[in-house]
Amino acid sequence: MSNRGYNYPTLVLIYLSLIVLGFFFFLPFYWVIISSLKDYRELFKIPPTWFPSRIMWINYPRALTYIPFLMYLKNTIYYCGFSIIGTLLSSSLVAYSLSRVRWRGREILFIFIISTMMIPFFVTMIPLFILFRHFGWINSYKPLIVPAFFGNPFYIFLLRQFFRTIPMDLSDSAKVDGANEFLIYSRIVLPLTKPALTVVVLFEFLGRWNDFTGPLIYLRDRELFPIALGLREFLSLYQAQWSLLMAASAVVTVPIVILFFFTQKTFIEGITFTGLKG
Repeated sequence: MSNRGYNYPTLVLIYLSLIVLGFFFFLPFYWVIISSLKDYRELFKIPPTWFPSRIMWINYPRALTYIPFLMYLKNTIYYCGFSIIGTLLSSSLVAYSLSRVRWRGREILFIFIISTMMIPFFVTMIPLFILFRHFGWINSYKPLIVPAFFGNPFYIFLLRQFFRTIPMDLSDSAKVDGANEFLIYSRIVLPLTKPALTVVVLFEFLGRWNDFTGPLIYLRDRELFPIALGLREFLSLYQAQWSLLMAASAVVTVPIVILFFFTQKTFIEGITFTGLKG
């Protein structure tokens, strides 16, 4: 952060506010970690303890063997991977067309696409289920993956705004050299929009990694469950393994924290530069 325009008391106040805010954001994650290391009886002790009296490291191997964790992890990676590929291909192509190719009705279609963001998922949930059941896609990943290949309104908007910051002179020069629109899209525009594409990958990964409702609706066989749905097995009708659930939740959270740690610079850059040009 540049010191230009700030005096030291103001900077101290800003940093103190950020530290306090960061503490409140970190508190739930800390509670998950210490709960995963507690004995079952200490977990519900009143008043609660902020550090376990006896560290139960055994909760982690028990949690990873209590459920078929590796199978759920493989399913989640499969689910996330194809969803990310489909979202990147479809959303970037549509965003390129809406931002850098001139054709009649482009702005009207863009408004229509954006307006679909106002429709809640629970409004379309039942019609989509009936449609996918008619296709015979229930109890498969098709209802979860195939829609990703038809674009996402939010990602289309985000990429469109970023594409509009790239000078049209680059595309015009490429056309003079004989390049078609697909070559311009793949060889010029996409390499210049890595920050925005990284934002799309991160958002899509987080959404699919934590998705519970979609798999709950469409998947029936345990062998197809992703991690978000598999964690439910720690909560049975007669007994809940809260310590093991906290341990498994901590393990599931680690990839997200690591991913953001290594991509935060690109992520912030993609968010910052999106929308600079209307």
